[in-house]
Amino acid sequence: MWNFQYKSEYEACVADLERSGAVQSMRFLPQHAEGVSTYDHASLVAYTSFRVCSVLGLDARAAARGGLLHDLFLYNWQDHSIHSFLDHMENHPRYALENAEALFALTDTERDIIATHMWPATPTKFYHRWESLVVSCMDKVCAVAELLRLFPLITRGKKQARHVPAALEAPARLTFLQPKAG
Repeated sequence: MWNFQYKSEYEACVADLERSGAVQSMRFLPQHAEGVSTYDHASLVAYTSFRVCSVLGLDARAAARGGLLHDLFLYNWQDHSIHSFLDHMENHPRYALENAEALFALTDTERDIIATHMWPATPTKFYHRWESLVVSCMDKVCAVAELLRLFPLITRGKKQARHVPAALEAPARLTFLQPKAG
């Protein structure tokens, strides 16, 4: 994690998730821009959501956890032989939620964050919690920042320390949870 001001408070919320091989495997999956992994993206969404929810008096812990898990779909979304772009846009929140539920005990707020983070692209999946709205907005802000190559400015130009478990050092060794088709 980058050296942000409230790093220790944030890490206390997500430490158990960070120890998961599935979460760490997101380091090997691309996200919106070259050089930004799904893990980088999810971490920034989680931290910014944690801070916004802290300021607003919302459940910052759920925002951090839901934010980190919101893209736990565990496949290369840019490889359209796995899922079409439209299938990914519409269904990756469901895949991420299925994976997260298989690995972690989630609160209702965390479930809602993961399931609804793609609204309005998924019009039938509207937020039921304020924290979900915050994470969804931060997801979009972070994605735009990545596409505009602002990621280094936001993270103060520092690359994250790579605390990757030995079992995950090479992408060839990864065993991803496979999303259910349809």
